[in-house]
Order: sequence, then structure tokens, then C-alpha cells
Amino acid sequence: MADLFSVSASGMEAQRLRMNIIASNLANVETTRTATGGAYRRKDIVFETQSQLDFGEHLKNASASYNNGVKVSGVIEDARPLKYKFEPGHPDADKTGYVAYPNVNAAEEMVNMIAATRSYEANVTAFKATREMALKALELGQ
Repeated sequence: MADLFSVSASGMEAQRLRMNIIASNLANVETTRTATGGAYRRKDIVFETQSQLDFGEHLKNASASYNNGVKVSGVIEDARPLKYKFEPGHPDADKTGYVAYPNVNAAEEMVNMIAATRSYEANVTAFKATREMALKALELGQ
């Protein structure tokens, strides 16, 4: 049962970190100057499985103990180009009068936020179901 709880817990932690990255992207949607210089670049999170087995192998080994779950393997910057607007009076304008704005799309971030919320809720539901099964198993043993 502990493995089942850890799978859900790792999923909740990963989605919490994803929500933090999304919030950072939304907070910097108009940031034209960062501490490192230049416009803010959208960040994204990369997940990987904690298990090296594929789905079929998991089914075969269902009764065996194995480490499962998801982990955050890193945070990457989005390689899409920045957005440029002609604003010659802006303090961050280049020689030609264009200002580099972040490559953050607020609508896309909101969709990602909804997906992260739903994934988190699914992990909470799985955690609760596992807890209920464990409690029922204890009741059977009485």
C-alpha cells in the first residue's frame, strides 16, 4: 500500500511544482527586463517516471514491490521566439525601436493551469481511494 500512496503523492508534488512554474509565467507576461538581461522566457517543467519499467512489465510485476511515480527532471526555457513590438519610446527598446516581450501566451498558460489542477485532483482521488481500500482491508482483518 505504501507504494500506491507514494505514486499519488509524487504526482501531487509534480503538479504543485507545475502550478508554480505556470504562475511564474503568468506573473512575467509583460516583463521586458530580467536580472540576467533581456525579456523573460517562458519556462516549462519536464516530468519523468521514477520506474524504468513499461506498462506491460508493470502488469506482469503487479504483485512485486517496485518503485513508481513521477518526478520533475528539470525546468526548461521555451525555445519559441520572443514577441517584438515597435515602441521607440520604451526604455527597453533596441536601436530600431523594437521591444522584446516574453514568449508567454496567457491563454495557453490558463489551459495548462486547468490541466495541472485536474491532474492534481485525479491524484488526490487516487490517494483517497487507496486509503479507503486500506481501511476496508483492515476492517476485514478484524
